[in-house]
Amino acid sequence: MQTISDTQVRFGELAGPLVHGSVLFDWQLISTQEVAAAFGYPFEDILADDGIPYAPVVVDTTVHRYPALGDEITVVTVPIDVGRSSVEFLYEILDADGERLATARMTHVTISSSGGARPLPERVRSAFADACVDRDPEVGPTTETDGGTDLPSYVTSVPIRSPYIEGAELSYFEEYPRFAGIALEEFLAERGTSLGELAGEKQPYRLRNWEWEFQSPVQFETELHVECDVISVDQETVRISHKFTSSGKTNIRGITEYGCFDRTGAPIPFDDEMIAPFKS
Repeated sequence: MQTISDTQVRFGELAGPLVHGSVLFDWQLISTQEVAAAFGYPFEDILADDGIPYAPVVVDTTVHRYPALGDEITVVTVPIDVGRSSVEFLYEILDADGERLATARMTHVTISSSGGARPLPERVRSAFADACVDRDPEVGPTTETDGGTDLPSYVTSVPIRSPYIEGAELSYFEEYPRFAGIALEEFLAERGTSLGELAGEKQPYRLRNWEWEFQSPVQFETELHVECDVISVDQETVRISHKFTSSGKTNIRGITEYGCFDRTGAPIPFDDEMIAPFKS
């Protein structure tokens, strides 16, 4: 189903000339709510019962071209797998010509007030099963091995305050790529590199491929630590292992591949000066 239809990219969704990577998460969340309502198991009912609706468990995404201001986007969302308590959706973000901008796969589990996975109501599970499509696209980062032991690591911390939380009073998952981006910019600044000076016709360090596994929610009024290990660097990709922790728990683990894009959103190689901070 078309969960977002023929919507123009707005100024507030941009970081520079292109959409911010976290907006892709936001479009997925909007789409999930549309599907949930269409299948009779809406977010509102789950929240009213003190549940956490459709919590992401594993997210895999590939950006083919970044949307820019004025681009018209449509998001098509379909279920591709369903279990006792989980459902996996395929999200395709398309431009006005029907060309893919991004592809994502996301597995969701609804969490009960006690913290366990809540089984899907049988009528909902059956409806998802009947609607599943036979699609198995490969999205997300590659499975290449680490690039060496002399690549840098860095860490930052973010206090989780009310602007970062959503209806279940947990950290809103759209914010995590922002936190990772802040950590990256702080690292670059420490290496004497300014993102503002590098960005122009080329837009470096944009999310390109990622796979994040969500292991536990981030609570309100906790301190979130973002630990980052650079594991490979070349002209096409900066590949980083991310770990998000709070209150002694691991909340998210994942692999993120950052790329470089031109002002139309098309992927292009990094300049040498853009990858130098990761090799010094």
